[in-house]
Amino acid sequence: MDLIDRLRDLATRVTKQLEYIQTEEATKNALVMPFLASLGYDVFNPLEVTPELNADIGLKKGEKVDYAILRDGKPVMLLECKHHNADLGKAHASQLYRYFSVTEARFGILTNGLSYWFYTDLEAPNKMDTKPFFEFNLLDIREQDVDELKKFTKATFDVAGIVTTASELKYTREIKRIMGEQLTNPSEEFIKFFATQVYSGRMTANMREQFGQTTRRALRNFINDQVNDRLKTALGTDTRITIEETPAAQAATDEPVTAADKEATGVLTTMEELEAFYIVRSILREAIDAKRIVMRDKQSYCGILLDDNNRKPICRLWLNSTTTKSISLFDNQRKEEKVQIKDIDDIYKFADRLRATIAAYTNPKAEA
Repeated sequence: MDLIDRLRDLATRVTKQLEYIQTEEATKNALVMPFLASLGYDVFNPLEVTPELNADIGLKKGEKVDYAILRDGKPVMLLECKHHNADLGKAHASQLYRYFSVTEARFGILTNGLSYWFYTDLEAPNKMDTKPFFEFNLLDIREQDVDELKKFTKATFDVAGIVTTASELKYTREIKRIMGEQLTNPSEEFIKFFATQVYSGRMTANMREQFGQTTRRALRNFINDQVNDRLKTALGTDTRITIEETPAAQAATDEPVTAADKEATGVLTTMEELEAFYIVRSILREAIDAKRIVMRDKQSYCGILLDDNNRKPICRLWLNSTTTKSISLFDNQRKEEKVQIKDIDDIYKFADRLRATIAAYTNPKAEA
């Protein structure tokens, strides 16, 4: 079984167990140890995985690091574990920081059993960085993350190789984070950079505000254009997809989609969502012109609408979870029913209901 399959199996079990995991010790036993085992380590061999590694430094006694991965009797990775409800962004990794500096370990891992933050010493030798260079989320498994995680498996672990790519991983992640922040709330310097390229007049407070809105709109339009151009090239269709971010609980409204609706943060449209979209299109092709069926991807789900109109939802696809997938169906009163599916091929089972939804929108008599 490949690593990604082992991790998916673990994620499936984890979601069923979380409500019964009440303590930090239970988090270690039920979440962290199986994770290390999935990486190929024998968690019951103290020559390979040592629990409660002594972390005494100077006058500080009695401190222990939760786990250490050993090679040739020396620690190469240190793990500090928190309760699975802990926010790693607010958690303290004091033992991890201290022990990192006095051992030969090059990697420290802070985890709550669900998220795993990987640290090394890119900024100063033998001093653990304050920010991780890599993050892995067991409940949001992505293939590119698994490819990076494979470098930490027992079979392929290579310190030099990981350190070589750690710098690029860390700074790429930070740049992406900054770009995301600027996309949502561009700073004055960011706005000024673009404004001075296209506007030579005096930059008053009103003009700064105007350029702030214009910059956000231009960036989102640019991303939408790039995504759609690539889709047209790859799929050879005139499919139009609007990338946006809205609250997951947003209900279908009575107003058509406006340009302002499309000024939201970009999200990633997956190939699985695209495939599901084309399944819906193929089901409804005989009932209506396929060009009228439009995808609008959002942060939590992928919406499929008639005529790109929020008043006419055909269905919603909830496919981003690694453990469960669902489809929301609508009756002739636009009442939503969310149904769990095993995979996207199950969408064909709801063909009649999808056709009935289209009929309700296109034939008023169908609502009777």
